[in-house]
Amino acid sequence: MTAQALAGALADEARRRVFAAIVLGGGDVAAVAGRADLPLRQVVTAVRRLADAGWVVEDDGELRVDAVRLRDAARTPQPQRAAEQPAERVSRIFLRDGVLRGLPAQRGRRRLLLARIVTSFTPGVRYPERAVDEVLRRWCDGGGTDHVTVRRYLIDEALLSRDQGVYWRTGP
Repeated sequence: MTAQALAGALADEARRRVFAAIVLGGGDVAAVAGRADLPLRQVVTAVRRLADAGWVVEDDGELRVDAVRLRDAARTPQPQRAAEQPAERVSRIFLRDGVLRGLPAQRGRRRLLLARIVTSFTPGVRYPERAVDEVLRRWCDGGGTDHVTVRRYLIDEALLSRDQGVYWRTGP
C-alpha cells in the first residue's frame, strides 16, 4: 500500500473521523462511534472499508491502526510526477491560444516569456521595424499587452538588437 492509497481511503469525511478516533484510542466499534460522534452503522461501514484497505486491524474486538503498514507507506518513495518547467508554467499562465494575455511583473518570469516570443525571429536575419511590429502584433492582438511594449522589453533584455530601425535576434 502507498501513501496515495491511504489518502484515497481517507477521502471520505466519516472514514477520516473513524480513523482519527482509532488512532486516538482505539477500542471497540461502539467506543469509536462515540469518539467520532457518528452513528454505529456508519462507523461499521467505515471500519470495514479501512480494514479492506489494510489500514485498520481488529484484535479481539479492539480496533487499531496497522502501524507497521502505515510506517512502510510513509517510507516508500513515491513516484515523482514530471515537474512542469518554469517556462512552460509561465507560458500556460500568460498565453492563451498563442496570444499574450499580459506580461509577468517579475523580471525572471517575463524573460522566460520573452525568450519564447523571440523564437519568432530567425537568428542572423535583419528585420525592418515594420516586420518586427507585424510579428509582435500577432502575439498581442486581442491580449492585454501592446506590441510596442513587448518590442521594448525584447531590446531591454538583449533578446533583440536594434540599429537605425533594423532589428535582429541576439538572444537564445
